[in-house]
Amino acid sequence: MAKFHTLSISDIRKETPDTVSIAFDVPTTLKDDYQFTQGQYLTLKGIINGEEVRRSYSICVSPLDGELRVAVKQVPQGVFSTFANNDLKVGDELDVMTPTGNFFTPIEPAKAKNYVLFAAGSGITPIMSIMKTVLEEESGSTVTLFYGNKKSGNIIFQEQIEDLKNQFTQRLSVNYVLTEEHPGSDLFYGRIDEDKCEKFATHLFDPLTVDAYFLCGPEQMIRTAASVLENKGVNKGQIHFELFTSPSSVIEGKTEKTEHTETAIEIENAEITVILDDETSTYILENKQENILDSAMNQGIDVPYACKGAVCMTCRAKLLEGEASMEKNYALTDQEVEQGYILTCQAHPKTQKVVVSFDD
Repeated sequence: MAKFHTLSISDIRKETPDTVSIAFDVPTTLKDDYQFTQGQYLTLKGIINGEEVRRSYSICVSPLDGELRVAVKQVPQGVFSTFANNDLKVGDELDVMTPTGNFFTPIEPAKAKNYVLFAAGSGITPIMSIMKTVLEEESGSTVTLFYGNKKSGNIIFQEQIEDLKNQFTQRLSVNYVLTEEHPGSDLFYGRIDEDKCEKFATHLFDPLTVDAYFLCGPEQMIRTAASVLENKGVNKGQIHFELFTSPSSVIEGKTEKTEHTETAIEIENAEITVILDDETSTYILENKQENILDSAMNQGIDVPYACKGAVCMTCRAKLLEGEASMEKNYALTDQEVEQGYILTCQAHPKTQKVVVSFDD
């Protein structure tokens, strides 16, 4: 299970005028805990103006880079992102949860695969990790990147992307798409919309020869690109996506995967059993409108969470007994739901007894 540890900031780098990347010093005793897979994320916890604030940000480096680093883009009225961009400094400490997330496919060095990546704005952060790892570890694989921004000055990691392009000339194709600055070609001017996705899939890659797609950015771009690809015959299972703006627009950082929602069923005085760190706690959920996560917290159980908005998967637990319904889900895949996993921040009991485990 993911856990928080207090880590010191070892480096802060200004990537663009409104984005910083933050690297953490991981003690030798915690190296194994912070091993990560490309595409995963960290949940950061800090005290800002006297209040605890948690946000999740994707790791933006390869596991081979030997560092743990995330990128934080400042968003309007963003409490944590403003704090990270304006106030944090080297030597400061933050509580950092161990890596989690499933926005990746296994690296297979012996295989030559074809990847197509779509990103917009800060959506490049997990894409950067995925792209760099694939190029370094799968020597026969090729990568095509479509990266949308307002202007060239807003392109996060542009220098690093160009270095990769120079290093892997025959295997990496980079296409910048700008909305407020004409790049010299109408094909790459404007938003990554349906028309552009159609043209990209017609002229720049063959959809049916691609092994895996990774899409990360605003909801509309994700849904549009996925729809175009599926209409061209791409198997839905080959399209992996992560949203960086939630439908409610209340979450900084990230959201991921597919939506799956149900209408909550209210059960009077359900018995809830929570298994956490091999310890079992049982209580009665008296407030039928309260979700399982909040009810557990009110019982003094230190359950993991970050966004409480159905988007980060930090509060994921496995349903071992009984049934529960989720109000919203933008994090779990259909397969995970079928396996019995729930987002406890959205889950309400549907049976008189429910047992959930954060250890599975």
